[in-house]
Amino acid sequence: MAGHSKWANIKHKKASADKKKGKIFSRLAKEIMIAAKQGGADPELNPPLRSALASAKAQNMPNANIDRAIKKGVGELGDVNFEDILYEAYGPAGVAMLIEVLTDNRNRSASEVRMILDRNGGNLASSGAVSFMFQRKAKFVVSGEWADEDKLMEVVLDAGAEDIEVDEDIATIFGPPDAFLAIAKALEEAGIETEEGDTVRHPDNTVELADLKDANQVLKLIDKLEDLDDVQAVYSNFEIADEIADQVDDI
Repeated sequence: MAGHSKWANIKHKKASADKKKGKIFSRLAKEIMIAAKQGGADPELNPPLRSALASAKAQNMPNANIDRAIKKGVGELGDVNFEDILYEAYGPAGVAMLIEVLTDNRNRSASEVRMILDRNGGNLASSGAVSFMFQRKAKFVVSGEWADEDKLMEVVLDAGAEDIEVDEDIATIFGPPDAFLAIAKALEEAGIETEEGDTVRHPDNTVELADLKDANQVLKLIDKLEDLDDVQAVYSNFEIADEIADQVDDI
């Protein structure tokens, strides 16, 4: 289990900046609300809620935020009615993209996503044109002294982890989605703090962007999409070539 990419390190730094803006907490709150509404407030009797809470814990989401999301989901703080939508799209340079949306207004979300794509060199794709390129994966990010492939293998291999990518002091662990809770538990019992922990859509193959203009256009498009309130996550299949990684705009 191995992997190395200078761009992976930059991606993580950008993701960390996004987390500081509270975007990830907002996304997780919606997931918790939906799970609680559909299956109740007891995570022992509600596997989707248990998984959402594990993701929230892996992202260091405050307990007060979690409790509020559960209460809102079960109707204690007002009813909630969200709908899951997956948009498939192409960005600049033919980059494939999946845009996960959780919204209470389908028409608003469709209009906003389409406008951002149109204005930033992207376009919507037909259903199934992009999704087959991605697989659901459990993903965890660990930094610091535990960002070591051999150390992590001893902890997460038996829990179902399939791959570990290490770049400098950042390690990314991947596994099948049904192993998410087991991997999360293994990391917790070993005393390993995670900076990220979620179920994601991971591309089977990536396209390398070696042109700086293309790279900046793709990053700008993704940033604009992620800023939309209804967008939960944006997944893509590109990697930025090492020789231009340090030159990309600080979006």
